[in-house]
Amino acid sequence: MLHYLGYLIFILSVALAAGGVVLSSRLRNNYRHEIFSTLLYFQVFIFTFGFYGIWGQAVIKAFLSTYISAELLARFSDIAMLLGLPFLVFAWLMLIQFSFGISGRKNSNWFVFWFLLLNFSIIIIVGYFIAKTSTLKPISLLRYYFISMNFLYSFLSFLLIVFPRKGRTIIHDYDRKRIGPGIFLIMVLQCMPLLFYNSQPYIAVIFTFTFFAGNTFLPIYLNYGTLLSAFSVEPAKDLSFEEFCKKFEVSPRETDIVREICNGLSNKEISEKLFISLQTVKDHTHRIYIKTNVKSRVQLIYLVKELKIL
Repeated sequence: MLHYLGYLIFILSVALAAGGVVLSSRLRNNYRHEIFSTLLYFQVFIFTFGFYGIWGQAVIKAFLSTYISAELLARFSDIAMLLGLPFLVFAWLMLIQFSFGISGRKNSNWFVFWFLLLNFSIIIIVGYFIAKTSTLKPISLLRYYFISMNFLYSFLSFLLIVFPRKGRTIIHDYDRKRIGPGIFLIMVLQCMPLLFYNSQPYIAVIFTFTFFAGNTFLPIYLNYGTLLSAFSVEPAKDLSFEEFCKKFEVSPRETDIVREICNGLSNKEISEKLFISLQTVKDHTHRIYIKTNVKSRVQLIYLVKELKIL
């Protein structure tokens, strides 16, 4: 039963990793913004670590357990995990860079230098303790390293996104307030199984699934849940309402409905005010959503508010 579950999780891991990379690549190709390139690099590095550092453990145990001793097998497993940590470090760096980008901040090359120096120094220290310490199990040391550093960088990303540089953010408040907490919540869900892990295979399966599924959050949200029109319009530029309608090819009747939606009127109130049927209002509203690339009235209002056109 456990073997079949492992095969299923592996197939899901491949599908999730491929989906995350494809969606990130589509964002980069469609919107040509540097934050989407950073997001793509994050996906590549984090999933490379996932297959090399996490699934590599399973492969080593599956193919070498019958040929070498348990002690040597554990040593091979520890070395494989250590060699996978640089991919994890670069993934965290890309996540921080992404958070800097959507919060309107710019970091210097010195930040990258010190970030890499600090993290590779920590990896060397972890490797030293694994080689020299017999009282602490290497898997426990690696587990604590992942939990602590994942918490630190996820929390830093949360702060950068939720508290952006005033007037410089390139993403809507509506999305920032979901992406920042989403990243932090995913970190919690990833680390919770590790807190209870003690070589139990089912907990390892749960962690692996949450790792791969959680790291697809950003490309999925940015493809299907956000106001991507924010990346095709210069945020600092004030558009007139007429320019906004022309840009998104909003018709005169739809223009009236956009205005009334932003005034807080319900569909029924709009139909009564404009002397049209309720179904006509709904049809126009649906077309407005498609043209402006939003999913709801709230997102439409945020779009208009961010572009300062009313």
